[in-house]
Amino acid sequence: MKKALLNLLKFITYKENKSPKEFYLPSKEEIEEYYYKDKETDSTDEKTQSKPKDSSEIKFPKKAIPVAEIQKKQSNDKPEADDGTISTNIDENINYIKKIFNSPKNKDLVLREFIIAGNHRAFIAYIDGMVNNIIINNFILRPLLTTDKIKSDSGGCQLDEVLKSVLETNQAKEVKEPQEAIYEILSGNTILYIDGCNYYVTNETKGFDKRGVETPQTEGLVKGPQEAFNESIRTNITLVRKIIKSPNLTTEFFKLGRRSKTLCAIMYIKGLVNPALVDEVKRRLDGIDTDFLCNSGMLEQLIEDKSYALVPSVINTERPDRTSSHIVEGRIAIFLDGTPFVIIVPATLPSLIHSPEDSALKWQYATFLRLIRVFAIFLATLLPGLYVAITNFHQEMLPTDLLIAIAKAKENVPFPTIVEIILMELSFELIREAGIRVPGIIGNTLGIIGALILGQAAVQANIVSPVLIIIVAITGLGNFAVPNFSLAFGIRLLRFIFIITGALLGFYGISLTMLIFVALLCNTNSFGVPFLSPIIPKTRRSRDLYIRWPLWMQELRPDIINPMDERRQPPISKKWSVENPYSTKNNIIAKDEEDNDEQKG
Repeated sequence: MKKALLNLLKFITYKENKSPKEFYLPSKEEIEEYYYKDKETDSTDEKTQSKPKDSSEIKFPKKAIPVAEIQKKQSNDKPEADDGTISTNIDENINYIKKIFNSPKNKDLVLREFIIAGNHRAFIAYIDGMVNNIIINNFILRPLLTTDKIKSDSGGCQLDEVLKSVLETNQAKEVKEPQEAIYEILSGNTILYIDGCNYYVTNETKGFDKRGVETPQTEGLVKGPQEAFNESIRTNITLVRKIIKSPNLTTEFFKLGRRSKTLCAIMYIKGLVNPALVDEVKRRLDGIDTDFLCNSGMLEQLIEDKSYALVPSVINTERPDRTSSHIVEGRIAIFLDGTPFVIIVPATLPSLIHSPEDSALKWQYATFLRLIRVFAIFLATLLPGLYVAITNFHQEMLPTDLLIAIAKAKENVPFPTIVEIILMELSFELIREAGIRVPGIIGNTLGIIGALILGQAAVQANIVSPVLIIIVAITGLGNFAVPNFSLAFGIRLLRFIFIITGALLGFYGISLTMLIFVALLCNTNSFGVPFLSPIIPKTRRSRDLYIRWPLWMQELRPDIINPMDERRQPPISKKWSVENPYSTKNNIIAKDEEDNDEQKG
């Protein structure tokens, strides 16, 4: 009882807010004044800043750890005592690699020993199935076994000479850490070692199978590029570089996951992106400490600002053209090896409503489609809840003839409206999920036929009313019109909340739920950018928000992400429109007349 009272007092007594400071995106002026100045701080200042102010900041362990447990943990983490150095003895290095990969039980590891120039022992190591055997045979083993550039009686390390004049692979570099060499083997490369050296040489030999560049599966377009990302991070980066041919397009790599060591990359344009945004993305990626990371959805959950928000705080796309357009605006793209989706940050609500096809259409068409999408979002979110609220509490808002028709349709239905609509919504979700899981074209057929048969049977059995079938069908169509899958999924969950509040309190419940939801959205940020900007808070007028103005009028980039270069194009991008159309033709005619006069003279 005493503990319950103390917990209750915590909610009504004042306590200091100890939540960490939220990241915000500084403007260009703030960066020029403070950001670069902070980068040039003296090393002595950094040392003093890193010291804790008082003893309360130092965290001590809660209980003592037995020495035997510490030794056991260290023995599990370090298979050998000299993991940080590479031995100059070839036998020790062979044993080390075999122990790391649990060889000979592990049959994936291939370790080939041979002799170079008749006197120098060497070996190569790689994972079978992840390498290109032709590259290893023709450009590594053959040059090494047939070389005469190494004297058989010469001592010392010969890897430097081999690296410079013997190996014929396109990428070869030194590796001086054992863990880095292990990572290269696991990545599909081949390491080379010669007796007497204290480092390895890794060669680019990746050759595992991968899916080719195909058409997008979730972001299909009628007018626009038809290329999509695949599961290879190098291919995805190349697809973006093929579009943005800028030397300032920068790519940085990270390794995420203690056991999976998944390769991650961020891509941005140096000089355009806000440097504070780059540092924040790096900080969040460096702060991830988990065992396994294999797809962009897992990474999104680990770097998003609000974990409990129903709306996504990042943009997921499988299209290189959409990724390139966001990078040129000043955003950052995050690639993860093994997934065909790229994460773009920061995200706002208008950016989630936009479609890649908007830039390929005339501004009138794109504006019309965006308004349709906004209308579809309102339908998918509010229509079932409004129907429940009107039929239960606000019948006076309907015309008399329509009210009589609804009452006649519900005359033989034994269930209340809330039970009807929840039953139909759950059936619709079940059909949609089953259609996805069933392979091939059968899934689409199952979804269409299942909805028709179930709907017709439910109406004939007087389980639901025909009007409700129309409401659920329109709601489903509105949900499918949302271009972002994560946003559409959040709308599906939010729809049930509006149905319940509409059944309990009518329009008052729907209004209260909308007020709470909008307040939560106002408090949601995406990497320092308010989610509802540039509407809330209101910033500079955008010409590419809901109404897409002509392309030649979009002179400035969005100021919500504070890019270092705000201007996208000059005030007059169509210079031909202000030129005399006959000036070039007249010059050509005058020049031809002068040439004719000279010939006659």
